[in-house]
Amino acid sequence: MHANTYIPRRLDDQWKIGFWDVDVAAPLLFGLFMGYMSGSKLSFVLCTAAGYFTSRWIARIKADKHPAFAMHWLYWHLPTSPMTAMRATPPSHLRRMVG
Repeated sequence: MHANTYIPRRLDDQWKIGFWDVDVAAPLLFGLFMGYMSGSKLSFVLCTAAGYFTSRWIARIKADKHPAFAMHWLYWHLPTSPMTAMRATPPSHLRRMVG
């Protein structure tokens, strides 16, 4: 009767970097990295701005959609390779499910 009955509530949450989802923060971080690697202040500002606007664009697309919307979009629109193939799901080129 004294068994541990803890049930986790956040098992399938998206990965986070601070307050941001990883798929929204990644373009900004990539822009910061590319701007830093370029070596000039102007290109740093341009790459950071491009990363910021890309991350805001992704955040607006994801608004009011399923939390894993980005993963679903990548699954349906990127080509299948041995690295990205999943065993439990059908290939992404099969768009019509019967059953």
